[in-house]
Amino acid sequence: MKQAVDTLQRPLRDLRISVTDRCNFRCRYCMPEEIFGPDYSFLPSDNILSFDEIERLTRTFAELGVEKVRITGGEPLLRKDLPVLIKKLRAIEGIKDIAITTNGSLLKKQAHALKEAGLHRVTVSLDSLDEERFRSLNGNKSSVLRVLDGIQAAKEAGLQVKINMVVQKGKNDQDILPMAKYFKEQQHILRFIEYMDVGNTNGWKMEEVISKHEIIDRIGEAMPLSQLDPNYPGEVASRYGYADDGQEIGVISSVTDSFCSGCSRARVSAEGKLYTCLFASDGYDLKQLLRSSQNDQELLQVISSIWSKRSDRYSDERREGKTGGSKVEMSHIGG
Repeated sequence: MKQAVDTLQRPLRDLRISVTDRCNFRCRYCMPEEIFGPDYSFLPSDNILSFDEIERLTRTFAELGVEKVRITGGEPLLRKDLPVLIKKLRAIEGIKDIAITTNGSLLKKQAHALKEAGLHRVTVSLDSLDEERFRSLNGNKSSVLRVLDGIQAAKEAGLQVKINMVVQKGKNDQDILPMAKYFKEQQHILRFIEYMDVGNTNGWKMEEVISKHEIIDRIGEAMPLSQLDPNYPGEVASRYGYADDGQEIGVISSVTDSFCSGCSRARVSAEGKLYTCLFASDGYDLKQLLRSSQNDQELLQVISSIWSKRSDRYSDERREGKTGGSKVEMSHIGG
C-alpha cells in the first residue's frame, strides 16, 4: 500500500461517500424548502453510483491509505438495501471502521440490519429536544421522539452512537445546555457543530455563529469540564470531559478554530465526483472512469494524482478573508 499525501503532507485516511442526494428533511442550513421543494430535480438513479462501483472505489482508496469510511447523503437510509453495501465495504482489506451519518428518522427499523452487516458506528443529527423548534429547523418533517427512538434502537443493536447538533444563534442556541444534560444522562457523546457556510443556499452569516469557546463556557458554568487529548491525529472535534463522571462532549469548530492542517478527508458525491474539501466548488468526475474502464490501476493513479496536488484550506482562508465563489451543496457530499 502506498500512503497518499497532499501538498501539505496531509495523508489520505478518511473517505466519506454520499449514496444519495435525496433527504426526507428540509433543514434550513442544508436543504431549505424554498430551494429543495417539490419541483427540485434530484439526480436520476442511473447517475448515482451503484454499490459495486462504490465498492470498487473504496477498495482503490484503501490501497492509498484510507482506513475509515463514512456513508452520508442526503439521508443515506433512503438508499434501498444499504446493508448490502455495508457488507461489501466490510470485506475490503484495510478498512477498519465504517460509520453512517443520518437524521435518525429511519434508523429504528434499520439499526439491527446495519449492525449485522458490519456497521460500527452511527452519528445522528439532532438540533433540538424542543418539538416546536426541531420541526421548525427540519422543515416540519419529523418529531423529536422518532429520532430518539432511532438512537435507542441503534444503542440496543450494539452500534456506537454519537449525536451532532448544529448550533445557530437565535435559532437553537438556547438548547445547548438542555441537550448537554440530556445526552450526559443517556451516556451518548454529543458534538456541537459551529454553523458553517456550506453550499450556497443557507444564507450563512458570521453573526449567527456560536463559537466553540462560548459553547464550552455555557456548559462549563453548569457542569465543569476539562479538555481531553485527541483520540488520533487529525480528529476534527475538540474533546472535553465532565468533571464529575468523565463522560465526553465535543465541538467541531471549522469557523472559529479551524483544523485544516490535519484534514485527511476525501469526499465522493452521489454522482461519483471526488471533492477534496467540504467547501470545494468543483469535483473530479470518477464515475466516467469507473464506467469506461475496468483498469483499477488507472483509477488508483488518477485518485493519487488528485490527492497529491491537493492544497485545500478553506476554513483557514475564510479567517484570512480570502474565500469566495460558489461551493458544492452539502446534500451532495454529506457533512
